[in-house]
Order: sequence, then C-alpha cells, then structure tokens
Amino acid sequence: MTPATATVTGDLGDGTYRNPVLAADWSDPDVLRVGEDYYLTASSFGRAPGLPLLHSRDLVNWTLVGHALKRLEPAAAFTEPRHDRGVWAPSFRHHDGRFWIFWGDPDHGIYQVNAASVRGPWTAPHLVKAGRGLIDACPLWDEESGEAYLVHALAKSRAGINNRLIGHRMSPDGSKVLDEGRVLVDADRIPGWFTLEGPKLYRHDGWFWILAPAGGVATGWQGALRSRSFLGPYEERIVLAQGDTDVNGPHQGGWVRTQHGEDWFLHFQQSGAHGRLVHLQPMRWDGDGWPVLGDDGAPVRVHPKPGLPEQPPARPAVDDTFPGGRFGRQWQWTANPAEGWASQHTGDGLRLGCVRTDRLDDLRSVPHVLTQRLPAGDLVVEVGLRLDSTAPGSRAGLVVLGDAYAWIGLERAPDGTARLVHRFAPANADVERDAAHPRPVSGDRVLLRIEVTADARCRFSYSTDSTDSTDDGDGGGGEGPVRLGPEFAATPWRWVGALLGLFAGAPESAGHAGTAVFSAFRVTP
Repeated sequence: MTPATATVTGDLGDGTYRNPVLAADWSDPDVLRVGEDYYLTASSFGRAPGLPLLHSRDLVNWTLVGHALKRLEPAAAFTEPRHDRGVWAPSFRHHDGRFWIFWGDPDHGIYQVNAASVRGPWTAPHLVKAGRGLIDACPLWDEESGEAYLVHALAKSRAGINNRLIGHRMSPDGSKVLDEGRVLVDADRIPGWFTLEGPKLYRHDGWFWILAPAGGVATGWQGALRSRSFLGPYEERIVLAQGDTDVNGPHQGGWVRTQHGEDWFLHFQQSGAHGRLVHLQPMRWDGDGWPVLGDDGAPVRVHPKPGLPEQPPARPAVDDTFPGGRFGRQWQWTANPAEGWASQHTGDGLRLGCVRTDRLDDLRSVPHVLTQRLPAGDLVVEVGLRLDSTAPGSRAGLVVLGDAYAWIGLERAPDGTARLVHRFAPANADVERDAAHPRPVSGDRVLLRIEVTADARCRFSYSTDSTDSTDDGDGGGGEGPVRLGPEFAATPWRWVGALLGLFAGAPESAGHAGTAVFSAFRVTP
C-alpha cells in the first residue's frame, strides 16, 4: 500500500488500478449494477446513519452518495453505543424497479429496506425474520421460476452454532419467509472448512450459486458453492485465497457483471486498525463452469481497469468545512442521534452542543461522538476548535476512537480558563487518563493535529492563535505546532476499524453547557 492511498483513489491513471480501491473500513461490501451505474453498501454496525451508499461508473472510483438507514431499529436498543452490533453484512439487490438491502442484526433478526431510487426515500426497516444469531442475509428473486428465496448464516455468540447456511422460501414482496428454514450447507461436513458465513446468493447458467467466505476473517478464503436446486445438495470449491500474496484472508464480497459482460468481484481484506479495506478482483469462468477470481485464484494488487468509460479520480469524501453547520455524508454518530447534539446556523463550522453526561471519562460509551473512518496510509488530520462553553469541566476535541482511544482538545478549568488536554484510555481500562499534563492556552481557540503513520501510529500536536485561527486553520502567529504526549497506536474495535471523531460534552449538572465549534476538518497525505 502506498502512502497516497489515504486520500486518493486506487486509479493509477494509466489504465490500471491498485488495490485496495477503497482504502478505509467499508466492511462486508456488496455491489450491484443498474444500467451503467454501480452501487455498493457495507456494514455500519451500531453507527447512525447506517447502510452507506456508494456510487461508481468504473468500479474503481467511488463516491459516497448517502445512507439507506437514518436510524437503527429497534430504536431503544441503540440509544447508547453498540459498536459490534446493529447492521451486519448487508446484501444489495435491484428487483422490480426497486433497490433492496437485507441485513442481519445478530440480536434481533433479519431486516430489509427498499427504495425506488438509491437516493431514497428508503422505507423504514422491516423485520423479515425475528431471532437471535441470524446474520449475513441475502435474497434472490429467481426469474426462471418466479420464486423468491432467502439465505443467511448464524452467529455462534447468539445462536450457539455457526458454520451453516440456512435457506428459506420468501414472499415475493420480500416481507417474510414462508417456511421454517432448512440447512443448505453444513460446513462441519466439509473437510477443512470452518466459520462459513457471509453468503451471497445468485442464479447463473442453470445453477444456484452461493459465494461465501470461510476460514476466519484474517486468514480465510472465498468459497463458491453450487447446486441445481436451491435446497441442495451443494458442491464447493475455494476460488480465492491468499497464496503467495500479501493480501491476507481475502474475504466476503459480491459479484457484479458489467454492461459489457465482464465479471468482477469486490471483497474486503482485514488490515489492523484501518479495518476492512475493499479490493477489486477480475473474475472469469473456467471450463467446468466454476468462477475463478483474481490471478488464477490469488488476489491481484495491480491490474488493468474494467473495460468501462474513463472516469475522473474520485473517492469518498473525508474533508469538511461544515457549511451552515451541516456535516458531510461521511460522518456518523456512535448511536442514534438526539436533539441538541448539533445545530445549523448561517456561518461555517460544526457547532456541537456540550452534552451533559456522567460518562465523559470514557468516550467509547458516549453516544454523541461524530465519527468517520480512519483512512489507510500516512496522513495528517487537522481541525480548528473554539470552546464556547463556560461550564467548568466542559470539553471538546479530536479523537482516534477504537478499543483503545486517545484525544486532544480543550477543557474549561474550574477558574474559567481554557486548557489544552491530551488524554487516552487503554483497551482494558474504563476511565481515561492524561497522556500529557494539561496546559493553559491564551484564548479559546486551537488548531488540533494528528500525524498518522501507515501502520496507524498517531502523534498529537496543537497550535494556538490569539486571533481567529480556526477560521482558516493556519495557526496564525501563535504557538505551535506543539507536540504532546507519547505516540499512540490506534486499535480497531471487535469488528470495526478505528474511527476519527469529534465530540463536545460537559459533566452531569443542571443547565445548558454551551457549545464547541469545529472548523476546516482536513485529511492530507
């Protein structure tokens, strides 16, 4: 991976591309084509809005165009952070003039939403099948028979078993399953296979196909299974594995055929603190009718682009100037949002309310943290901050959030002055601690900065300016940049890569605690 992958597309500009084509945590991707347009969604777990919607015309250059899920359901279960729950491994389909997304929530069951346009409006989440441990759901509307089907996997943490794929007949309107379900594939009976999950169901060349990974996220492989009947029996084959490459565990994704008849496969690769990065593999069919992914079953790093019209370089947005107080599509709250967390206004800059809470000493448990994915590669993150709150103990800052976290920002001292603080919390601690001694600053404005290496090691610093440094983010004529604290190694969550976040809060007490204003959020290589 090159350092530039943090902020640029995988398009090399010479008719080839380099993997990953999406160098950030777009976990469990699925892809579809409608006409000449390609769409991708991914797991969003407990963040809101959920179910990101990405668009491309060439499968290499992608932009984020919205989300299909405004709030997670059931709403009462997501008023607090649930970083490893919520939306797991969605499937994206287009049927009967509508876009459909199915997913499994491991604690509640299988849901779906649908819309006439990818930009919405999307329907409210509908529970197709209730139950614990039901994950990785995928529908199929079989044009040959007129039947509709649903396949899903099982999470051992809730269901008590895994390594099995369950199939149902489904109502044509996608609202319910029509039977109790049947085990289509029991991978305990396949020598060497374990943790079979993430099925994607297709109909091709007279066969029912299930493309599904096995062997575990970090070290597994992509499998293909086929049968003449939906109910089986299925024969299996490994169609993509690490081999001699540096792409560990090529895992879970989706197949798409272009308007010109080329076949491609998008999947993820687990990459430490950066989470699950998305790769694009060429795909063909061998003489026995089996799919062959990558370079004869091994992942490619550099390859000729799909035979599609040239597109300008594009990537999902990371920078934001917050015009009118609005934040871009790349941002997600760590739980369902509530009134007062952010407010719109006539100028620029993100105005976050200093929400009063008794949990400020552990940002992993705070729902009003606004986050986006940590891009891969060497990069520098900067944001301006002004603390408008006078409440003692109020604070706001920039955080690298994961199983362990660290942040830098401003805090209102008991004497009313602002001080620069840098704090962190190890993975095994439930209270954060100082990473550096708090420092008094002149005024209420700072420019916060994090240098991130390609292996996700973070160095925190700040600049001050007694004038208006947060308007242009240049640090003005004040102090800085001043390095604070030791290097911090970013960590992922259980299923999620590390996140960049902005937050504001104040200790539990009566009365409004004021606001913090962030400006000019920038990520540069």
